[in-house]
Amino acid sequence: MRRDHSLTFREATRDDIPAIVRLLADDPLGATRETPGEVIPEAYFVAFAAIESDPRNTVVVAELDGEIAGTFQLTYIPGLTYTGGERAQIEGVRVAAEHRGRGIGQLMIEWAIEQARARGCRVVQLTTDRQRPESIRFYQKIGFRPSHMGMKYHLKTDD
Repeated sequence: MRRDHSLTFREATRDDIPAIVRLLADDPLGATRETPGEVIPEAYFVAFAAIESDPRNTVVVAELDGEIAGTFQLTYIPGLTYTGGERAQIEGVRVAAEHRGRGIGQLMIEWAIEQARARGCRVVQLTTDRQRPESIRFYQKIGFRPSHMGMKYHLKTDD
C-alpha cells in the first residue's frame, strides 16, 4: 500500500449500508445474490440493526482517505471446544475493486486478528467460496490453513 494514504478502521453505521452493499455485490458471486442500487432493500437495514444490537457482532469498514475501501463482519462465538475458548469468525470480506492489490485486505485481516487476540479468542476462522481461488491463496499467504470442510445448506425463501 502506498504510504501517503491513511487506512483507518471503524464500526459501520446505518449510513454506510449502501456502500457496503455495493462492495458485497462487486464480484461474480456477490453479483448473483446482492441487490445494490438507488433503493437498498429494507432487509439489509433489518439485518444491520440485528448485528448492531448484538455485542458479539460488528460490521467494520476500512476507510482510505475518508472513502470506504473495504468491509468485513467480525463475530465472536462462545464455545465449549478449546477449553471453553471463544472464537472469532470473519465473514463478508470485500475490498473495493479500485483498491485491490494494495495491501488493504491484508491490513483488514491483520486488524481483525488483533481484535480477536485482544479479546482472548483461541481461534480465528473464516470461510471463502471454492470458486474464489485468489481469495484462498490470499488467506493462505496470511497464515490461514484449510483445516475443515465447510458445508452449507441453503434454505429456500419466498422471494
